[in-house]
Amino acid sequence: MKVGIVAGEASGDLLGAHLVSALSSHVPGIEFVGIGGPKMQVAGVHSLFPMEKLAVRGYVEVLRHYREIVGIRRKLLHHFIENPPDVFIGIDAPDFNLELEIGLKSRNIPTIHYVSPSVWAWRGERIGKIARAASHVLVLFPFEKKIYDAAGIKSTYVGHPLADVLPEKPSRAAAREQLRLPSNTKVIALLPGSRQSELHYMARLFVKTARLIAAADPDVHFLVPLVSRETRNMFEKELYRAEGGDLPLTVLFGHANVAMTAADVVLVASGTATLEAALLKCPMVITYKMSPLTWRIMQGKAYLPYVGLPNILEGRFIVPELLQDDATPENLAQAVLNLANDESARDKLFDVYSKLHHELRQNTAEKAVEAILPYLK
Repeated sequence: MKVGIVAGEASGDLLGAHLVSALSSHVPGIEFVGIGGPKMQVAGVHSLFPMEKLAVRGYVEVLRHYREIVGIRRKLLHHFIENPPDVFIGIDAPDFNLELEIGLKSRNIPTIHYVSPSVWAWRGERIGKIARAASHVLVLFPFEKKIYDAAGIKSTYVGHPLADVLPEKPSRAAAREQLRLPSNTKVIALLPGSRQSELHYMARLFVKTARLIAAADPDVHFLVPLVSRETRNMFEKELYRAEGGDLPLTVLFGHANVAMTAADVVLVASGTATLEAALLKCPMVITYKMSPLTWRIMQGKAYLPYVGLPNILEGRFIVPELLQDDATPENLAQAVLNLANDESARDKLFDVYSKLHHELRQNTAEKAVEAILPYLK
C-alpha cells in the first residue's frame, strides 16, 4: 500500500506524524511519500521537497514565492501520476493541496483533505473547490461537519490530536523545574510564529514588547520557543537590532509546550499555537501582522470578528486580540501585563479552556484512520 501525503507547515507536520503512526500500526508495510516536516519524516514519510518551501502565508508573501511553489506542485503531481498512490492525503495547506487534489481526483486517485479550510471565517466560496478536490474531508471542530453535510461533501469529525496528547491538567511547577526557572518568577512566553514570513513582520514587534514589559516588571523572564534554525536566526537578529540583548530571555529550539506550560501568560501569533495554549490552560494575548495589502484583502473577505481559535470555538472574545495596526508594542505590553496581574481572569479562562479540551478530545488519529481505511481496501 502506498499513501501520498503533503503537509505545508509545523502544525500539519504534527497532524501528519500522528496519522502516519496510526495508519502504520493498522497497515503493516504501508509506504508514505510526499512532503513532510521532521516529525512526519521520523514517523516514516519520504519527503520529496523541503516542507519549509510551502510555509508561506499571505497574498503578497505567496506572490514572492509563487513560481517556486507552483513548480513544486507540478513536479509532485507528475510524480503521483507516474507512481499512483492508493490514496492521497492533503494536510491543511489548502492553497497548495486543493489544486493537487483536483489533479489527482480527476485521475481516479481518492483524495482525503485533513483539516477543513476556514470557510466559516473567510473565503466561503472555496466550498465548491473543496467538493471538486476532496473525496472525503476530515474536520477538527464539531461545527464544521454541519457545513460539509449541507454542501453534500462527505466528511468526518475527528477532533483535534492536540487534545489527545496534551494533559488536561498540565503542571506549571514541573515545566519550570525542567527549564530551571524559579517558581516565583513571572514568566511570559513569546511565540512570534513558525514561518519565516511571520518572523519578518513580528520578531521586532515581540522584542520591543518584551522591552516594555521588562521595564514595567523587572522580575519577569521571557521564553521564546522557535521551530527552526532559520526562525531562530531571524529572531536573534531582531533582538540585536532592537537592543534587546540585555533582556532576561531564553530562546528555545522547539519545546513550545514546555514554554507555554511554564508561562503565566503567552503572547502568541494567531494560528494553531493559540489552540495549543488554550489546551495547556495558559492565558494568552493573540496578535498578528502581515503586509498592509494582504491585510486589506483579507479584511474584505472575513466573516467573523475574531481570528484566534479559542475565540472562534467559543463564539466570543475570551482572550484579547490585537491585530495589524492595533498590534503596537505599547498595546501588547499593556494587554500582557493586565492578564498577568489579574488572577480572577486567569481562573475563569482555565474553566473555559477545560471545557474546550473535553470537547476536542476524540482519539483523533484512530477516528481519522477509520475514515481512511475504506479507501485503502
